[in-house]
Amino acid sequence: MSPWRLLATRLVQFAWIELQSCLFAGAVFAGLLVTYLVPLPVATYDALLVWCIAVTLGFWAVGLETWREVLVIVAFHLLGLGLELFKVQVGSWSYPGEGVTKIGGVPLFSGFMYAAVGSYICQAWRRFDLRVRHYPPVPTTLVAIGIYANFFTHHWWVDLRVPLALVGLVVLRRCWVFFTVGGDRYRMPLALSFVLIGLFLWVAENAATFLGAWKYPDQLDVWESVHASKIGAWALLVTMSFVLVATVKAQEGRLYHRSEEA
Repeated sequence: MSPWRLLATRLVQFAWIELQSCLFAGAVFAGLLVTYLVPLPVATYDALLVWCIAVTLGFWAVGLETWREVLVIVAFHLLGLGLELFKVQVGSWSYPGEGVTKIGGVPLFSGFMYAAVGSYICQAWRRFDLRVRHYPPVPTTLVAIGIYANFFTHHWWVDLRVPLALVGLVVLRRCWVFFTVGGDRYRMPLALSFVLIGLFLWVAENAATFLGAWKYPDQLDVWESVHASKIGAWALLVTMSFVLVATVKAQEGRLYHRSEEA
């Protein structure tokens, strides 16, 4: 097979694995699309909550997620919900729809949009046979904690997103993620993978706001695309999600590249 044909084949195979890894996110978007197009006898946010719970339990029941991975999803759901409650109160965005399952203006289903990120990483870890090399768990965890805290504190203190991103790059400067496509092993810098996932999430965010999942202040009257600066925010959020998943994979003995397993 010629190099160009092999490259094209691997890209198609890579895209197919990525698509399968997005099953949970795809299910959430399917729920958003149905509630956007079809009038329901119950409030949209309530229907979405029931749907997302059913998807989570269904994934566990059929073996698409292990119980440890479900716990990661639940943990990220709670972290996301806490962030949502704060952000809505300070006016960063809003949920204009009605719903019985809204607390402080935030529908409980919203945490599942964060959980979808955790599910994607869990699915990708299994399907790509992901492993990392030179991953420093303690410094990366500290950076992740700082990222989460900064999402709150930057409203009344200095915004540390750029410094935290730079510290994260330094911490992960030697870290590579290894993955398998079509029987061949590849690698890329872990930090680069966070940026690429952040870009994908920004695209998904544009679709979600278009379907009315939530609205930024400049989208209340007429929908506008989400500012590209959100790509960086999503990349930082992926760092948090990765730390949670990596903690589980360390317990399972599936974190480090073969040369570091002992």
